[in-house]
Amino acid sequence: MKTTTSVQLQPSGITLTIRPIRVTDIELESKFIKNMSAESKHYRFLGGINELSPKMIKRFCEVDWNHTMAFIACIKQDGIEIEVGVSRYAPNSQEDTREIAITVADDWQHLGIGILLAEKTIEFAKSHGIKKLYSIDFADNNAMRHLAKDLGMTSKQDSEDMHQVIYSLDL
Repeated sequence: MKTTTSVQLQPSGITLTIRPIRVTDIELESKFIKNMSAESKHYRFLGGINELSPKMIKRFCEVDWNHTMAFIACIKQDGIEIEVGVSRYAPNSQEDTREIAITVADDWQHLGIGILLAEKTIEFAKSHGIKKLYSIDFADNNAMRHLAKDLGMTSKQDSEDMHQVIYSLDL
């Protein structure tokens, strides 16, 4: 499986590169999270996190390619790489199931980046024996509801928190 992909976004023609996150991407990931709107942070982290600790950002950049994986979507602006989206999965108590999270920078939403990141992550998960991906999101997160529908994910109300929905996808 090819782990790095480049596509041209239409109608802008900007080249988007989707690649695995690296330990050396700590500053890139930090800027990405720092520049997210309060609403995007609210949806991504299910609550009131404004900033992540350096330790947490480092952990986000350290993936083992088996139990954890993350892909970032980047563009080049004036020769500088800028992260505009990320999709990652992390383990839970079942060996063949992972929790997935997808986030796209506010200025880059509604351009198809979320679906591109999700498809890359799904393809990688399948190739590594993952049988199911799921996501827990706030019920009012319309962007995730649309993305989940586009990906063919099922949804159910979280029985422990009526403000949350659990989306799942059998691979």
